[in-house]
Order: sequence, then structure tokens, then C-alpha cells
Amino acid sequence: MVAPPLAPGQPAADTPPARRRRDVRGTLLRIVLAAAGGGLVFLSFPPRTAWWLAPVGFAVLGILLHGRRMRAGFGFGVVWGLGFMAPLLRWTGEFVGLIAWLPLALLCAVLIGVGTALMARVSTLRGAPLWMALLWVGDELLRGVFPFGGFPWGKIAFGQPEGWYLPLASLGGAPLVGFAVALTGFGLAHLGRGWRLALPLALVPLAGGLAALPLVGTAPDQGTVVVAAIQGNVPRAGLDFNAQRRAVLDNHVRRTLQLAEDVEQGRERQPDLVIWPENSSDIDPFRNADAAAQIDRAAAAIDAPIAVGAVVVDKSDNLPRNTVVLWEPGRGPTDTYTKRQLQPFGETMPYRSFFRIFSKTVDRAGVFQPGTDPEGFAMGPAKVAIDTCYEVAFDGVVRDSVTAGANIIAIPTNNATFGFTEMTYQQLAMSRVRAVEHGKAVVVSATSGVSAIVRPDGSVTRRSGMFEPDALVAELPLRGEATLATRLGAWPEWVMTALGLVAVAFGLTVTRRGSRPTPGAGVGEEETDGGPAGAA
Repeated sequence: MVAPPLAPGQPAADTPPARRRRDVRGTLLRIVLAAAGGGLVFLSFPPRTAWWLAPVGFAVLGILLHGRRMRAGFGFGVVWGLGFMAPLLRWTGEFVGLIAWLPLALLCAVLIGVGTALMARVSTLRGAPLWMALLWVGDELLRGVFPFGGFPWGKIAFGQPEGWYLPLASLGGAPLVGFAVALTGFGLAHLGRGWRLALPLALVPLAGGLAALPLVGTAPDQGTVVVAAIQGNVPRAGLDFNAQRRAVLDNHVRRTLQLAEDVEQGRERQPDLVIWPENSSDIDPFRNADAAAQIDRAAAAIDAPIAVGAVVVDKSDNLPRNTVVLWEPGRGPTDTYTKRQLQPFGETMPYRSFFRIFSKTVDRAGVFQPGTDPEGFAMGPAKVAIDTCYEVAFDGVVRDSVTAGANIIAIPTNNATFGFTEMTYQQLAMSRVRAVEHGKAVVVSATSGVSAIVRPDGSVTRRSGMFEPDALVAELPLRGEATLATRLGAWPEWVMTALGLVAVAFGLTVTRRGSRPTPGAGVGEEETDGGPAGAA
């Protein structure tokens, strides 16, 4: 049969090749948008202060996921996750190359894709922004426990130390902050589909953050303490930062002696306690009398207890521990804290023989053994929670150290392995979130920077530069009062995750019912897989 002639101005029929080209162009555009959305979230993280870019990045993700099938949701989530995680984790490959950086970023992106696949399923339900934001909390929970004990580095809350959402950390911890950011973004994405519901969902988290600001306590209900954070610096950055172990120890002794002289001359206040960084003495002071003598010398000069980050070899198994030693003037070592959450591919090496196939660099990873006791130190008038370096990223680890009776938090850390990358600023942001989450001042002491003094409201009063010696002295409040987030612990995260999964179950039920043939319907009618709003 001959097709009728086209009327003047009528477009030509859509041929299959033209339709395929249009589909390919549309798909490529959506992939670029997904990567850009993840990139916006990365740009919201420190050292930048553009916290408001994070909800915009989630809005892009929400637009892409609406009405999609789960497999499309997974694909867009992986691309979005790579746009976020690949630049965020660039520091992991600073001195070891792509072997650590890109596989880790890809793994994190795949785990994000698992969450976005579920978000796609609920994206057409009434109240979709709420269910999608709850599922984001569940996705962060997954990445906090899997793989290798979890890698929660990309929690959205850790990009919000300057944002309006930060006070929410005192109510529900980092998970509530992440939920609020995601809810704003997904609410913005749904404005065109029903603004009467979407607009409140977008604005309530921001209003909630501002309303929670008066709840962030800073009053010293247990007095005050003068603290000093010592940054002695290292001979050089990189994997061999501590090849000259004695030089690193000497640097911290020297900077402490200089502080003691400043105190004597009235240029600085006398500290009640001193925090040295992680790895400030990689010479075991329990086995090396000379190292012990140098630490004794520093403690006597400053006339205050020092928390010394050391590598200690345990006599029971002859294996190393990443240990903080409480060193008191005239008494020597009186207590220890051993790092509980060890860093995989650094302090430990999972599947060492397998990864050795790809790089012999894995043999540089340690065989450190974890500690089990969360209790910190009594130092002068303070009860100090100790969370060493990587531990600050883990909600439960920090909470356990705080609930052991602490009224101030210390984060001894060593970032020299990562050079001048953004890693140290990202970690400082975590410390600021923890300050608000638990209502405690935080002292960050780093070998090479950035060291900082953080008040309970998350504000930084003093900070050091990178790769330069420094001593930060400040008077900080001691706070024994527990925030609601401290008292609730992991419950908000688990409840929000459970609600998100209930929404997924409901979405799957609705889809199955909608896909059943209607009695009396034609046999040739096609079933859909796109939920109540159809497939995309």
C-alpha cells in the first residue's frame, strides 16, 4: 500500500534509524548529566565551602531516576557515584597510582548503584522524595559495613560542616544530616510533578537545620581545659614519610620543648594536656630506652600529660599495634589506647596474595592488630576520648569512645602518606561533624597537618598549615551532657533504612498488581515494568 503524500509542513515519518539515533543521543545526555550530578556533590566537600551544591546534585539524580526501571536506576547510580567518588578519593592513589584509587571509587559507585536501583522502584510512589532519601541512608549504612569492615568516607554529612544542615547532627548524627540533604535534593527534583508535596519536602530539612541550631550546646558544664595540639612535621611526604623514624620523634619533641619555652616566657598559656599525632613515635618507647627518654624530656618540660601516638609491638604475639600512650611527667607511661578500626590496605592487607598479582606494593601494608577497649584517658581535668585517624569516619566507633565517659575528643592522625591532597581537609570536616553530633570539643593533632581546634558547635578556632611545625593552644569547654544523637546511637539510621525498604516492598507489590492482566483483556496487551507511572 502506498503511503499518502505528506501535507505541507508535515514532518517526515520517524524511521527506525532516526529513532535509534535520537535514543542514543538521549542516553548519552543522561549519562553526562548523571556524572555531572555526582560531580556537584564532590564540589560540595571541603576544602570548598559550597555545601549547597550537594542537594543540587541529588536533584539531578532524582530527575534521572524518576520512572526508570531498576536496571536503569542502577546504571545511572553507578555513573553518578563515579562522578562523586572518583575525584573525592583521588588522594588514595597519590603515591601508589591507579591500583588503589579507581577500583575503590568503582566499588563505592557500584554500592551507590544498588541504592539507586531501589530508589528507581519507589520514584513514582506518592511521597517519592521521602522514600528515596530514606534509601540513601540505607545505602550509606551498607557502605559503612561492606566491604573490608566498611568505607564510609563519602558520607554526605562529611561535606556539610559549613552548611545549614549541620545542627541536625546533634539530633540524629551523620545519618540524619545525609537524609536531610538528600530529601531537599529529591524534593527539588519533584517540584514539577506536584509542588504542593515536593516543596515542603525540599524546604523542611533546611528549616529543621536552622531550628536545631539553638540545641547545639557549647556551655562548659564540667569546666574548661587548656589543650595543646603538637604538629612536629615529617622529613618528607609519601609512603616513606617515616623512614627516618627518629627524625619524626625528634620533631615532636623539639616542637613541644619550644612550646614549653613559650609558656615560660608568657607567650602561650600553660596547657593541662598535650596531644601528639598518630605515628609521632614509630619507635616503640617500651622497647627503646632512648625514645622513652626523649618523650620523658618533653613531658617534663611542658609539665603536662602527653598522649603519644606510637607503634607498639605486643609481647604476647610480637605483632604491632597502633597505640596512643598516655605519658605523664615524672611517671612515664601510665595508660594505653589501641586503635580499634584499622585501615585496610594500609595497616592491614585483606586478600594479600590475591592483590599481590596486581601490585607488589601490597606487601608494604602492615599486619597491625586491632584493640577492643573504647575507653580513653584521664588527662588533668579532662576525660579524653581517643579516636585515631581512620576511626573518626565510623559513627559507632566514635560514639563508643564518647559514651565511655568522655567530655572532650582527641583525633590523633597521620596524613603524610597522602601529601598535599584534599584528604586532610575531608578528615577535618568529619571531626567538625563529630563535635556537633556529640556536643564535645575536638582536638585534631596531625603529623604534617592539618591540625585544628574545634569547638562543640563545629567551628574551627585555630588550625595549622600543611607540612610545617606548629603548636595550637586553646581553652576548650568540657561537656559531659550527652546529645540526643549520642543517646540514640544507631537507631535513627536503622529506622530510616527500614522505612525505605518497606517503601521498596510496597513499590514491588504495586508493580506486580499493575502488571497482572485485567480479566477479559486482550491476550496481546503488553505488561510494563515501570511501576504505577509506567516504564521509561
